[in-house]
Amino acid sequence: MSESIFKKIKIGIVGGSGYAGGELLRLLLSHPHAEIMFITSEKFSGELVSLVHPNLRILCNLRFISLENIKDVDVIFVSLPNGISMQHMSFLKEKAKRIIDLGADFRLDKEEDWEFWYAKEHKKPAWLKKFVYGLPELNREKIRGSKYIAGPGCEATVSLLTLFPVVAERLIKPSPVIIDAKMSSSQSGKKFSLASHHPERAGSVRSYAPSGHRHTAEIEMMLKPYLENLRVDISATAIDMVRGILVTIHSFLKPGVEEKDIWRAYRKYYHKEKFIRIVKQKRGIYRYPEPKVVMGTNFCDIGFEIDKRSRRLILIGAIDNLTRGTAGQAVQSMNILYGLDESLGLEFPGLHPV
Repeated sequence: MSESIFKKIKIGIVGGSGYAGGELLRLLLSHPHAEIMFITSEKFSGELVSLVHPNLRILCNLRFISLENIKDVDVIFVSLPNGISMQHMSFLKEKAKRIIDLGADFRLDKEEDWEFWYAKEHKKPAWLKKFVYGLPELNREKIRGSKYIAGPGCEATVSLLTLFPVVAERLIKPSPVIIDAKMSSSQSGKKFSLASHHPERAGSVRSYAPSGHRHTAEIEMMLKPYLENLRVDISATAIDMVRGILVTIHSFLKPGVEEKDIWRAYRKYYHKEKFIRIVKQKRGIYRYPEPKVVMGTNFCDIGFEIDKRSRRLILIGAIDNLTRGTAGQAVQSMNILYGLDESLGLEFPGLHPV
């Protein structure tokens, strides 16, 4: 029986002034077993949370505090820039029984991989083995028994969920697997730059990472155990959208694989999953996954098409990068840790039109 039946889960949020922190707060405010004890921001310490997150006016009367003033809680969610949370982990572990890190610092299990993809020294390499990769549909049992959860990257989330069944069943060739990712502006975080300046970003379809995308490492780390010699390549394009990611993944079927095998794979792994929807319709304007349909939700919509001429399998996945790709699955992981229904705090069905 869950301990949260008898008491609230006391929660702290470290780094709460960014988009991910605000989204996390939005979700936890409606969670029946969550009690938010503090939310930190060095820049806005002492200010009302609603000053930074105006959608939470009246709903949240907390004020930001400094990290040095946090109290002991059950769970700390960490939402800090890459390379920062590792600097505070020794302090944070003394303040909470469990830690869920939404950032990149502990996603990879090998120090050399992290340093290659992030081009900087890892300050706490011994901690990499302590963290469990927090993608519930692929890692549920490991999450259940862990104290430390590393939230996946948003692009890695949608790509992994979309690819996993066909990789696990070895329906595709290990190479090439090419991910064409269309990324919204909130994916790059709240810190502004010339690239995010409105006259430069508005109306753009900008190829900003045609190769070398960091989330390649996460995808290969999770999928290579299922398909030897798997090679994933990502091309990322910034588009004029605030929320959402759409991935179009190009792979090639192994000989003898038919459409029914693709259906069978997705049903095998996802038929009980509350947040996975297979979208492949013959009618309507949303016949395949579309990011605007999942905005604000924890859903991952997945579709596919087979090019019969070339035996190319085109996989299509859509998520909201801030919810499913970041804060939503962090809350889902917390629910798993405490033996709760995974959908608590995540029931929002989305809006249409938006």
